[in-house]
Amino acid sequence: MKKNYSLLLVLLTTAVFGQIPANYYNTATGTGYALKTQLHNIIDGHTDRGYAGLYVTYTTSDKDFYYENNGTLLDIYSEIPSGEDSYEYTYGSDQQDDGSLGTAEGQRFNREHIVPQSYFASALPMYADAHFIVPTDKYVNGQRGNFPFGKVNMATLTTTNGSKKGANLNSGYSAGYTATVFEPIDEFKGDVARMILYFVTRYQGQLSGFYSSTNVSSTQSKAMFDGTEDHALSNTFLNILLTWHANDPVSQRELDRNNAIYRRQSNRNPYIDHPEYAAQIWGEVAGLNTFAANTVTVYPNPAVNHEVNIYSESPLENIEVINLNGQLIQSIQKPQATSNAYIVKNLSQGFYMLRATSGNQTVTKKIIVN
Repeated sequence: MKKNYSLLLVLLTTAVFGQIPANYYNTATGTGYALKTQLHNIIDGHTDRGYAGLYVTYTTSDKDFYYENNGTLLDIYSEIPSGEDSYEYTYGSDQQDDGSLGTAEGQRFNREHIVPQSYFASALPMYADAHFIVPTDKYVNGQRGNFPFGKVNMATLTTTNGSKKGANLNSGYSAGYTATVFEPIDEFKGDVARMILYFVTRYQGQLSGFYSSTNVSSTQSKAMFDGTEDHALSNTFLNILLTWHANDPVSQRELDRNNAIYRRQSNRNPYIDHPEYAAQIWGEVAGLNTFAANTVTVYPNPAVNHEVNIYSESPLENIEVINLNGQLIQSIQKPQATSNAYIVKNLSQGFYMLRATSGNQTVTKKIIVN
């Protein structure tokens, strides 16, 4: 569906941060695994609304008010951000999963555990935690199965929106794994990453038990994890997730979803509220470009008054704005920062890639100017 951006949406982009409860993260003062434990203590013990209650939660957390803006189900495996979807689902209709069909796309939707439920033997409260369970097409959910998320090399399955299944690309940031993975489209890669980071933080203290459980019928769902409580994720998949977290920044949809789930469960995803926490906890792992995955944030996005701010913990040497045709629109050499923040002004309406360079490291962010 085509994206619809309005002045109201732009205003919400900046205002929604105020919906984080006062003092919610006051005790999150550490770094490394100490910070992860502090975050666990903050989000632990959420209200369990039950597995059936997920469908109630979805009516406020997972409707499309961001693309076609028609209130239909927002499915990360069928949503086409730049055009019309091949099919849509409406809550409360017979399209909801009733135990039938699901032999092709567009027949039914159900509940997708981003961390497969076999990993924790379908136990509560994990089984019904909306922060990492999303409504998706039943057929695609079944095709994804227990496979971990990764970077597909040669696809054996491609969904109508371009999500893929196939052997992992054992190269670059996804090096270290060769078996089958599932890859969402770029629009939702960061969403998936932050859901998994939430999981390993919320359920710290139980992860080793999940990992060693004889109830896990497949090693596929274990591939992303290392069996520890603190590090939690294998280096290969941590690199993948942190790269996705960096390259696909928090969206308005995620902010709204986080708030909606908080109203139902009384806990939040800290990596949506504070994306910088990811790097403060895991830092540089197995050669990860921490400059890209950790230190650069662009806001507000969509831009306000034709300008955006860039926050970077590392000094930037160059900022480039590139349009969708690959043309260089602006190049700012040795930009000046105030409290690690840079301003890019005089942006015309459109979609751009913003490229920031520090030393020999570069990160690219997508930005929208209304």
